[in-house]
Amino acid sequence: MPTTFDKAQELNLDPGIYGTFAEIGAGQETANWFFRASGSAGMVAKSISAYDMTMSDAIYGKCSRYVSRERLRQMLDHEFGILLERLGPKRGENTTFFSFCNTVRARGYLDTGECHGWLGIRFQLKPGDPPSDIFIHVRLLDGTNAEQMEALGAVGVNLIHAAFRHRGHLGLFVTSLVENLRPYRVEVDMLKFHGHGYGFFDNRLCSLALVEAGLTEAAMFLPDGEVVQAAEALYKRPILLLRGSFDPVSLLHLQMLEKGREAFGDRLEAGEGERTLELCEMTMLNLLRGKAVDHVDFIDRCDALQSLGKTVLVSRYAEFHRIAAYLSRYTERPVGIILSIGLLNELFKAKWSENLAGGLLESFGRLFKNQVTLYVYPWRNRKTGEMVDAKSFIPPEDCRSLYRHFLETGRVRSVPVGNEDLLRFTGRDIREMIGEGDENWKNFVPQVAHRAAMHLSANP
Repeated sequence: MPTTFDKAQELNLDPGIYGTFAEIGAGQETANWFFRASGSAGMVAKSISAYDMTMSDAIYGKCSRYVSRERLRQMLDHEFGILLERLGPKRGENTTFFSFCNTVRARGYLDTGECHGWLGIRFQLKPGDPPSDIFIHVRLLDGTNAEQMEALGAVGVNLIHAAFRHRGHLGLFVTSLVENLRPYRVEVDMLKFHGHGYGFFDNRLCSLALVEAGLTEAAMFLPDGEVVQAAEALYKRPILLLRGSFDPVSLLHLQMLEKGREAFGDRLEAGEGERTLELCEMTMLNLLRGKAVDHVDFIDRCDALQSLGKTVLVSRYAEFHRIAAYLSRYTERPVGIILSIGLLNELFKAKWSENLAGGLLESFGRLFKNQVTLYVYPWRNRKTGEMVDAKSFIPPEDCRSLYRHFLETGRVRSVPVGNEDLLRFTGRDIREMIGEGDENWKNFVPQVAHRAAMHLSANP
């Protein structure tokens, strides 16, 4: 693996790459690597840091938030525009121009807030091409300013190097972003390609690759397919989450959301219902086909959910208490998790708390630490015909007093059943029906999800 210094020097010595650096908020750590390596005059046209807000506004224009994707775009627009204007006539025929920018909130004096930043590069695929953009969002996890600056510089060099050397291989591009950094120093929770050459590129695959590689724990997509940063989408909003494999998306899923939404609304203050964000969450475990993730399968499930107006979350959180902690990182408003009787039963199994010193009690303590409520949808026992809901559910014998406490305190609530006919078949049953050519499956899957359901069934 080449070192950060090696990457900077290799790019310095490439006569076809030339550009500018603009870095705000954590020094000029990326540009500094190229100045340390020999041959920087062959790579660096300009380096700037408009640290003062007034100076920054004078150059890039005003902005509602200085550490934001909006500010990053303003910086890229300005810097790349000047670069082409001033150097394009002289060397544009033989030079691949680029502008690298970042805007960062690093650890300050007596500062305990979230440290993060936006990094981006606007570049040409070849001389004379229209511009292409790649930008990422990072969380800086080191405890000191010096360590965060060091990590940021390495990520910046990695991004520039990957843009020119790995842009044709998404997996290699993603893993290279954190090369030469120890684990848990940075989290990359957003990666997006845009512009020339990426008109048909699906950025949802970028987010999946980040989760798959362990660079972030979760990724989110809006109903229109837009990839969003979780902190932006979840900030101070009530959240209602449905966990599932969505394999396929069924009418039962929609009914669980509808009934869960009605029950969840009773907990909200006036006006909060409109601000509630509904999430359909899949874990990486639910996306596996054998030992690998089927990317076409993933896109099909996302398309089906998003065509129904749903926001999709894909995560690495098998444990419920971990997804609850993730959501509570971004909001202090109520969080509701809709689940089936089967998943409720899973919560009492030792495998989900075996790595916790406090065992099952710690697992539930973490789950209900903030304003989290479980909304349990009923299930009909096929053998007895009995309808089982949260109140009639029987947990393991040694957990019955604990479960009764959850019911009495409202931590676990029943959701009224809707169309009982939808309980007749599981997702596995529906897939078997499709495979056997039984057209009855269409009565249990929304019309817009039919194509995805047929593809999922064909790739078990």
